[in-house]
Amino acid sequence: MNWGNVSRSIGAWPWASIGAVLAIVFAGAALIVSIRAAKDGRRSADATVLAAEEARLSREAAERSVRVAEQSLLDQRQEAAERRAAEVEANRPRPFFVIERSSRQAFYLRNTGTGRATGVTLSAREEPFIFNGVADGDLAPNDAVPFQMVGASGRPIPGTLYLTWDGQIEEVAVAVPR
Repeated sequence: MNWGNVSRSIGAWPWASIGAVLAIVFAGAALIVSIRAAKDGRRSADATVLAAEEARLSREAAERSVRVAEQSLLDQRQEAAERRAAEVEANRPRPFFVIERSSRQAFYLRNTGTGRATGVTLSAREEPFIFNGVADGDLAPNDAVPFQMVGASGRPIPGTLYLTWDGQIEEVAVAVPR
């Protein structure tokens, strides 16, 4: 083999020049860099998609939290309003009645409560007895109104009388002292 011819033939190749060799090397390096950049770009895009999904989930959780907080606030306000209404109702002046005996057949219906009662009506359910009761009375706190009861036909006076007044439709039982 003639080595001289081989070296001349290598020199005749077009890519054998130094510039061509460097261009091929740089092109290969550029190819490697672009492949890695494409991989990094895909990873970055995937990370962006994940970050967007996490942001959406976070936003939904925040919206749920706001709804729960609003409902809790509404519940607290309602409970406070109910508590205030119960306090007002508990502190509202109310009449309270007792029957006092002044003699064998004379009695007083006394309002021992803190509120005025109008339209006071006293009634009995047991018969027979003579009853001169209270009808449409008006009693301020600590006021009393007289009435009379007498047993009839050998029967004693009733042990309980029943009251109604304006604002109290259901009858309230009041014990009669013996």
